[in-house]
Amino acid sequence: MGLPVREQTYYWGIAAAVLFLMLWILGDVILPFLLGGAIAYFLDPLADRLERIGLSRAAATAVITVVAIVGFVLLAVLVFPLLIDQTRALIQVAPRLAENLRDFLTERFPSLIDKGSPLHQSLLSISDTLRSKGAALLEGLLTSALSLINVLVLLVIVPVVAFYLLLDWDRMVARIDQLLPRDHAPVIRELARQIDRTLASFIRGQGTVCLILGTYYAVALMAVGLQFGLIVGAIAGILTFIPYVGALVGGGLAIGLALFQFWGDWLWIVAVAAIFQAGQLIEGNVLTPKLVGSSVGLHPVWLIFALSVFGALFGFVGMLVAVPVAAAIGVLARFATAKYKDSRLYQGVGATAGGLPPSPAAVLAQAQAHAAPATTVAAAPADPGDDPDRTRL
Repeated sequence: MGLPVREQTYYWGIAAAVLFLMLWILGDVILPFLLGGAIAYFLDPLADRLERIGLSRAAATAVITVVAIVGFVLLAVLVFPLLIDQTRALIQVAPRLAENLRDFLTERFPSLIDKGSPLHQSLLSISDTLRSKGAALLEGLLTSALSLINVLVLLVIVPVVAFYLLLDWDRMVARIDQLLPRDHAPVIRELARQIDRTLASFIRGQGTVCLILGTYYAVALMAVGLQFGLIVGAIAGILTFIPYVGALVGGGLAIGLALFQFWGDWLWIVAVAAIFQAGQLIEGNVLTPKLVGSSVGLHPVWLIFALSVFGALFGFVGMLVAVPVAAAIGVLARFATAKYKDSRLYQGVGATAGGLPPSPAAVLAQAQAHAAPATTVAAAPADPGDDPDRTRL
């Protein structure tokens, strides 16, 4: 005999509370394992495809690992130093950009930004702060990054965890399937498949879109000569993970930098704007439909809310688990909604046997049938003497 719903809810609630407590207490400890798990989940379809062409699981995992290590080394040698240099240069040039903005506004709008105006004082304060705190800001960013994801985690623990999880992924899934409660195993499997489809469409698909767009923006902006094209492209590519945010932030930053660098030469400013316009057309018409799909099930507002809440509660670890948790909650909410619409609470007492609400004509006929006994009085047989027109004999 299965457990009552109330007891099941109690046990599953305890399991969820323990999970969130572990995230809160052991966030920094489990970070490399979450990163390794995310990498293994991302690469599992590729390993399955290599197995289908004849490689063993161990050989497929080894091939993927070698290619990933070579790619990381190339990035570390060719891209990361340039990215760090551009970040340092952007922070150093930020005070001059603020001064140029102040001078531009003073020249074009003298009545708006006279020396005593609040806007002038704010821009002056920003310029002084950037000049005095720029080096400290860069050092703080680097220190925070190293304390969050240190070199040992990146170079040793995460690849090892990802390798072993990728190697044993199918066996782990089969083992978890054996531990499912037998009464609910079919429903749990179906919900898990829906969650997997949502995550596969969003994480794998959107991650590929981010990589393609970030590379495109960086190469195109550097090709037109934008001074900080690589870092702008990287920022735009990373933020593309959140729908619409990457284009808005990256496009605004690129056009703002282009205005200062190419002021008076409108051809290059228009070229920078055209790069982002073309990127949006490619993303909306080619990349997202092909790689992500049209029905992901993660609304942008829901995704931003999940990232904000989990980031505030659990830090960087919370942001890593926000998307899977948001996808799972979305699938469970749709499942609960479907159950509710199948219930008599939604359909009412007039629901038909097939589970569909009755038609308006059926509802009207049923209402008339129920009302007839209460409002209709049977007529008594007529007395012949009551008829005045009848001739009495």
